[in-house]
Amino acid sequence: MDNFVPKEISDSLDAARIAALKKTSRLRVEVGTESYRVLRMWRGGFAVEAAATPRLRGLVDIYDGGKHLCQCLIVAAEEEGGEMRYDFKRSTASAESAALDFERAADAPVAYLPLE
Repeated sequence: MDNFVPKEISDSLDAARIAALKKTSRLRVEVGTESYRVLRMWRGGFAVEAAATPRLRGLVDIYDGGKHLCQCLIVAAEEEGGEMRYDFKRSTASAESAALDFERAADAPVAYLPLE
């Protein structure tokens, strides 16, 4: 049995699905000074709305609200159902502090008090 859905209905279903994803997602991708809403994100990439986002490429930053999650090198994968999917070539998680270049001893003091 073949199921056939007319293109108008398929397009309206895709638009409704994308609108629902845009309402619930706090994620955004920033390229330079431009910012675009991320509809979905998974381990190897993310998806944005194809109609509202230009073709992205290169180094981007991904944020969850105001929190910087990671810096990624991306490549366009495919467009399907109103979404443009991108794959990570490299993804580096951001950290709150700089990486240590030495081993911190477990019994090291937390702070030093001045001698008076």
